[in-house]
Amino acid sequence: AKLIGSRLNAQPFDISYGTAAEIRSLYDGPGLLHSHVHRYPDGSHLQQMTCFPHRDVNNRWILRHGGDKGVSTNYTVAPIELLTDGDVIQLVHNKTGAVVQTGKRFLAPLTTSHFEVSAANETDWDKGSRDWRVEVVKQKYKKRNRKRVHAMTTVFRLRHVETGCLMRVGSQHLPTWGWGQSEVTCLPDKSGKKNVKSNDVLWYIEHNVNPRVPKDDMSRYVSSNFFVDMIQLNIEMGKTNNALSPDVNKYNVLESRPESWPLLTYPMRMVGWGDRSIKYYEIGNPVLWWACAAVCFLYPLRLLVWALQARRGCSRWRSVSEFLDFWDNSKFLWGGWALHYIPFFFFGRVLYLHHYLPALYFGLLLLAFELDMFFKSWRRGRYLHLAALGIGFVACVVFLYFSPFTYGWDRPAKELAGRRWLRTWNIYEDLYAM
Repeated sequence: AKLIGSRLNAQPFDISYGTAAEIRSLYDGPGLLHSHVHRYPDGSHLQQMTCFPHRDVNNRWILRHGGDKGVSTNYTVAPIELLTDGDVIQLVHNKTGAVVQTGKRFLAPLTTSHFEVSAANETDWDKGSRDWRVEVVKQKYKKRNRKRVHAMTTVFRLRHVETGCLMRVGSQHLPTWGWGQSEVTCLPDKSGKKNVKSNDVLWYIEHNVNPRVPKDDMSRYVSSNFFVDMIQLNIEMGKTNNALSPDVNKYNVLESRPESWPLLTYPMRMVGWGDRSIKYYEIGNPVLWWACAAVCFLYPLRLLVWALQARRGCSRWRSVSEFLDFWDNSKFLWGGWALHYIPFFFFGRVLYLHHYLPALYFGLLLLAFELDMFFKSWRRGRYLHLAALGIGFVACVVFLYFSPFTYGWDRPAKELAGRRWLRTWNIYEDLYAM
């Protein structure tokens, strides 16, 4: 909100009825209150209520009065009323017109100790189950009216008027029928007076639009700390990345596993593959990738052989200082390759070929170092410069040969069939497509 040009920077600070608002959970990860046309397969069979971490048209809600007043009021001409602590409201989905509701009749699909939260259109409305009371918990900006609800700075609960339960979102993700989005439930509170302040029941309005209300410069109201923001941003990015889990039952032409990266087994189509479209193919220089893989995979084995040779007194190194010179440089480069490559085997998220590029950087440096050491020791370095020119020439020729993939190819991919060096390269046909 402090960035000039950001959509969060220019918006009304005071929230009014009739506003189209995007409501974010204070709980890290789930994101914005969301609904879509898809329905629960069990329970009420009404429109699903979830949280979604990305911007989407289905994240927008119209705030209107509770009871019959919200239905009868025309907010385009009615006097502007500001939302305050204790107000009873209804949330109307901007895209479908469905209204958020809950009740004791249906339990949540995953957290079965909670009530289901759904969105219902006019034919499915259950009168009285649509009203929610706004309970302000915290005001981050205290120089304005503390009873009013403000954009980004007011943290509040949404308590269901009829049952007293609190709208909640946690770490549970709905299965395929819910698109893997976060489950929204209503936490029962029999007394209706529970002062719950855990983040999973707290919300704030991240963005709002009302043509009748002037926009404010939100940087005047929102305070932030660079280091706190940086840590929080990285935590959120980590959670978002981990949420990108692959579907093991579905073949995806873009995804690949770490074991396939060093040998360039599965390059990736970057765009559509029609005959008339410009095609880009994520593929490296095969000669360099394979040479790099050989050096990196054989490095630990070579160290073992040299250690055994040293034990038997037949080391190939002329002196200890010569070996230490090799060891001090190579261990750093190989370690950089290993530390940027091996952790991906423990990742549960979706992986792509380009995730190997940081490791490849260290691998290529190790390849260059190994070649330099070899040609310096072979014939006392007499052919070092000639070898460098030869290797550079081969690398350039191979790059130019595969350059249509880098700069784009606007003709049928079948014409590049000769560049298919491995059977698994889906240059013009995909052998694994279902």
